[in-house]
Amino acid sequence: MVGHFSVCWRLRPAFFDVLSFGKLKAKGMFKSWFFQSFNGIIVVGSLLFFVAAISSGYFFMFPTFQPEMNNPDNRTSPEFVIDMNSTSTELDVDIDSALPDLVRECNVFDGSWVADDSFPSYNASNCPFAERGFNCLANGRRDKGYLKWRWQPKNCNIPRFDVEETLEFLRDKRVVFVGDSLSRTQWESMVCMLMTGVNDKRSVYEINGSKISKQIRHLAVRFGSFNFTVEFYRSIFLVQPHQAPKRAPKRVKVALQLDRLDDISKEWVDSDILIFNSGHWWTPGKLFDMGWYFQIGGKMKLGMPISGAFKTALATWKSWVESRINTRKTRVFFRTFESTHWSASRQHCKVTEQPMSKVNGRDKHPFSDAIIDAAKNTSIPVTVLHVTPMGAFRSDAHVGTWSDNPSVPDCSHWCLPGVPDVWNELLFSFLLSDQGPQ
Repeated sequence: MVGHFSVCWRLRPAFFDVLSFGKLKAKGMFKSWFFQSFNGIIVVGSLLFFVAAISSGYFFMFPTFQPEMNNPDNRTSPEFVIDMNSTSTELDVDIDSALPDLVRECNVFDGSWVADDSFPSYNASNCPFAERGFNCLANGRRDKGYLKWRWQPKNCNIPRFDVEETLEFLRDKRVVFVGDSLSRTQWESMVCMLMTGVNDKRSVYEINGSKISKQIRHLAVRFGSFNFTVEFYRSIFLVQPHQAPKRAPKRVKVALQLDRLDDISKEWVDSDILIFNSGHWWTPGKLFDMGWYFQIGGKMKLGMPISGAFKTALATWKSWVESRINTRKTRVFFRTFESTHWSASRQHCKVTEQPMSKVNGRDKHPFSDAIIDAAKNTSIPVTVLHVTPMGAFRSDAHVGTWSDNPSVPDCSHWCLPGVPDVWNELLFSFLLSDQGPQ
């Protein structure tokens, strides 16, 4: 309140100076009726100006509401939502004309899943590059509700996937995915989405005639009619595995060289769009239990925690990107850790029929934080696809027991079609837009 009174006191002299204007006499030593009326207008206008100035100063220093643009139904006129102490008012307005500069940025990763019968965009059984293990319908899943959801950001809309526009955009380009099996899933999803716009399906083929498998190192699908390829490189840790040193303890079978990027990285350089992921193999069961331990500068780091090793590997990735990537040619993305829905003991996998209403902490992960931090501190532009929060809701969309090996439940990978399609929609929205956070 002291601040408010001081503002009023500083405005007081100017205010009374304006009021004193009404006491001035007009030339000719008489009071004109016209001049008196003009005085009245000046006085009223001064009062209104004074009240407006005080109100503007208050709301500038102490804002009480945050406007949002929301368009869950994909309507032309979004909703204008004002939240004032948990009391909301919704008004249908034309944002472009009413508040053109209200929200200059949109966090497309902050939103919710909205039921939409127009999904999915493809049938995995009609796509030869969709892995049978991810085709849940073909593997016996009967409920189809998990296919009918789209991601809706709070403050804006994701452009609907336009296959013709996207195919034209990708003409003469090279798209490269690098990472683990979750990266391969996104790669398969993209190929299937793009194939829906190709008339001659025979013009889409794997350049080496290779069949999709879990262990294959490199896959490349060429879209002959548009002269571009969509490729996948399997690099589960991004850094280079190496044989254990001769004097290492017997439990050490492989040394993961955290200060050296995967040798196959030389194949990633000459790409137009480069998408990374990593995280699901950075667990004790897939590292220490298998005899994989960390090495830096030729020295084994047997006591190094996984979290620290992951950050060190990201630092190596960061240095490589900064030194090897030509930003005039290549656009770099890094997808964050994908939410899983295992039980706490990872012994049980329960796939629901509807998305979860509460994420129970799955919307955050230390690996995602580390990826965001590494990308933020990279000297070249790196776009983070922060998919962790959106996946946290989708306990309904995992493979579960509807895979090519139903005896082994899976609450890590996603059915196709499904959640990875949305990752690609987001990716294309960044690529096809002149704007977008870096």
